[in-house]
Amino acid sequence: MKFIINLKSSLILSLIFFIANGLFAQEIIEDKPVESEPTTPIDPSQVRKIDGVAAVVGDYIVLDSDVDKTIAQIKASGADPSRFSRCELFGKLLEDKLYAHHAIQDSIVVADAEIRSYVDQQIQQFKQQFNGSLDEVLKFYKKDDEQSLREEMYEINKANKLAAEMQKKIVDEVEVTPEEVRQFFNKIPKEERPVFGTELKVAQIVIEPKVSKGEEQRVIAQLNEFKTDIEDNGASFRAKAVFYTDDTASKKTGGAYTLNRSKPQMVKEFREIAFSLQEGEISEPFKTDFGFHIVQLDKIRGQEYDVRHILLIPKVSEDSVKEAREEIEKIKKTIESGDLTFAEAAKEFSSEAKTKNQGGQLINPATQDYNFELTKMDPELYGQIQDIENDQLSRIITDQGRTGNLKFKILTVTDRIDEHDADYARDYLKIKELALNEKRLKTIGEWQEEKILETYIKISETGKRCEFKSNWLKNKSN
Repeated sequence: MKFIINLKSSLILSLIFFIANGLFAQEIIEDKPVESEPTTPIDPSQVRKIDGVAAVVGDYIVLDSDVDKTIAQIKASGADPSRFSRCELFGKLLEDKLYAHHAIQDSIVVADAEIRSYVDQQIQQFKQQFNGSLDEVLKFYKKDDEQSLREEMYEINKANKLAAEMQKKIVDEVEVTPEEVRQFFNKIPKEERPVFGTELKVAQIVIEPKVSKGEEQRVIAQLNEFKTDIEDNGASFRAKAVFYTDDTASKKTGGAYTLNRSKPQMVKEFREIAFSLQEGEISEPFKTDFGFHIVQLDKIRGQEYDVRHILLIPKVSEDSVKEAREEIEKIKKTIESGDLTFAEAAKEFSSEAKTKNQGGQLINPATQDYNFELTKMDPELYGQIQDIENDQLSRIITDQGRTGNLKFKILTVTDRIDEHDADYARDYLKIKELALNEKRLKTIGEWQEEKILETYIKISETGKRCEFKSNWLKNKSN
């Protein structure tokens, strides 16, 4: 069906741009917009040309070379840029600039610490691509030194983040009613209704080795030593995080995170402690599913809290690992003998709090229901259950928990729905998501139409040869 195909194309293009725009395709004008034109205009379908300003959108510009850079980044991400014309890619760059420009006008603020943390991650990813050589990274991106590369990446990532936040703000309050979902479904001809692939419902029982009380006390004592050294002797929280934290994601940034009161980030216990602190204050050691932490609140900026934390993960003894293995073997035999159902055993024995009360049923993070489409299932999970029939048990699987410690689990398939045409009752949640995406795209389209007309936009003569879906040329007939 045409509108579903268009919907999917728009979402795919947005996703590819999100991946590909990690480094290039944005430059900020510090003064008023410049109305320069390319020195040698060439048809948009041609590739190389002398670099110039292809477009100005508010306070941002698009260079002639930006489409080429975007194509290179799409290729580097593993996607196929030939699926989209140069004019489509150019139009998407214009959209991103429009979002970023109006994010600033709407006083949307992004956290410097978050952007710099993302830049740190990108630098490490780039170095991995060049066998750890920073010199090769600088040579590839034509930069004289690391600082100039970081500065450009910072501005680009900040603009990308502003654009993403603006787009999110536009669709944040968009909802669909059951009646709108029904109307959406009914207007799809029967022969064009989407086909949903085979779906499984999967449950698991997890047994994690127990940490001894003595080991927990050792970790708490070490965190208290850090806290005392920082408060009484002026030691650096950042330095201690770099040297000692078990949180690999924040180790290089000294344990830095930015939390937002209006957006759930980190686990509940972490947020509650962080939001209860005064600036400069360090928490007492506290426990989450990840281990034990101390948190320091650096700065409060409205709804945003800049914090640092140190995570220490207690070590599990070999005896505890052996006991956990023996326990899950015993549980498996109990289920196979019929003394307990899988759901009963999960509720009684599983270490995984988020699934045990639902009989071990896994929730699909993409759809928030219990159904996993076979073709979209996480490859690791698929490998663990692909040969299991309904109500059959898997072998005992050795896995790693959140903290990196070993855990053991058994899985079962509790239900299987074969490939089928969309059914309104059975597939309501999926149909609702399609209807919601269509309404979001319509809302974004209306926002773009309004903002294009009220924003300073200058398109070069080369760019004017494109046939845009949006009214970038501000034609009155559009």
